[in-house]
Amino acid sequence: MASTHGSAEQHASHTATSPADTAPDEGVLGRRYRWITIGMSALVLFVAFEAMAVTTVMPVIARELHGTSLYTLAFSGSTAISVVGMVVAGSWCDRRGPSTPLVISVVLFVAGLTIAGLAPNMLVLVAGRLVQGLGGGALTVALYVMVARWYPSRLQPMVFVGFSTAWVIPSLVGPFLAGVVAQTVGWRWIFLGVIVVALLGLLMIRRVLVGIPDERNDDVAWQPSRIVWSVVAASAVLILGFATEFGELLRWITLVVAAVVLAVAVRPLMPRGTLLAARGLPSVLLTRILISGAELAAEVYVPYLLIDRYGLSPAIAGLALTGGAIAWSGGSWVQGKVGSRVSNARWVALGVLSIAVGVAGTTLIAALGLSPWILFGVWIFAGFGMGIALPRLTVLMFGYSNRDDQGFNSSAQAIADAVGAASAVAVAGLVFTSLTAVGGTWPYTAVFAFGTVLTLLALGTATRVGRRR
Repeated sequence: MASTHGSAEQHASHTATSPADTAPDEGVLGRRYRWITIGMSALVLFVAFEAMAVTTVMPVIARELHGTSLYTLAFSGSTAISVVGMVVAGSWCDRRGPSTPLVISVVLFVAGLTIAGLAPNMLVLVAGRLVQGLGGGALTVALYVMVARWYPSRLQPMVFVGFSTAWVIPSLVGPFLAGVVAQTVGWRWIFLGVIVVALLGLLMIRRVLVGIPDERNDDVAWQPSRIVWSVVAASAVLILGFATEFGELLRWITLVVAAVVLAVAVRPLMPRGTLLAARGLPSVLLTRILISGAELAAEVYVPYLLIDRYGLSPAIAGLALTGGAIAWSGGSWVQGKVGSRVSNARWVALGVLSIAVGVAGTTLIAALGLSPWILFGVWIFAGFGMGIALPRLTVLMFGYSNRDDQGFNSSAQAIADAVGAASAVAVAGLVFTSLTAVGGTWPYTAVFAFGTVLTLLALGTATRVGRRR
């Protein structure tokens, strides 16, 4: 396994820009990298705050706007449409560099927040989330490409530590604060208030963007067919999200049709062999699809379970997400600190195992009606595992990339996260809706069990992320 890690790092180091290679002893906060590190972390900070806050209060929003049937679509729709932003941003970054896509993505994100914050009903709120998702998807790819082009492979894990650390403050105060805001001045300020944070983040990174001119590379085509396929993929997930409004039989027919359409649409957006778990980069991306889906499908129902079945307030229920997010940051810090002493492939396997423990444990708690406080502790394993696995999967992706396909592969990785999360949340919504009549905690148990199955599949694909020895 050590040789796998070494070859990946060596390949990644050849793709880094020359400025990144001229100061071998400099850290991510050294003179050369200081402002770009701070600026990117600031952008991650505002996205993190919004994500933690909205996940906490969405049960309250859905109830107030009389749109509980669209609960999962508020998550899956935003994530699904982000695929379009990722594909466009990937080509744009390869042709002109990441600076302009980064600015446009923040503008779109802010526009989506405004629409959602002023929404008179749940359908308009979902529309705002779609615009927000479009900008968020583009932002994700632009940040990945900036890391690939500006940092050598030895610093890349620590950059992702910085990204994870940017989740710490939102993790500590975001869920609780969101609950307090929703209970006092109203949930709308959770969206509108984040706009201020977004604009501050953009001002902080202005110094960096001025120093990063667009890079013309007309040899890279726009590939409009990939954009079309991304729209098809997003549409399939959106239709799947709306299927909760259909009758029982039509609901499951829609699931099958949407799954087939999604598989066909995703193939051109991913390296060959991704859906078949081919060794190397394809398995790296498939593992991300599975663990992203498992974690988010479970996470969006954790506060719902605590509020609906255990009677906890949104502020207290949000603390479960706080614990998981802090553990996520902790896992990222641990893997970054240990560095190359443990291979990337081994870190991925350990991370997926931890996620499986967290999601499976949550399933048992819901099924047996155990104390909600046990769930607070168990969910930490899921967050810790994500913090370990995702940075190393990203480093592996960089190692399988060269400068000409960094944008494509970064886009493919972000698409893997989005497709996995959006489709899993949509399916979870169908499962939950179908079992609502049964009552009790069974709908929640079924959703968490679905997430557990995904983690078990990921344990298999995680064995194929390295190069053949």
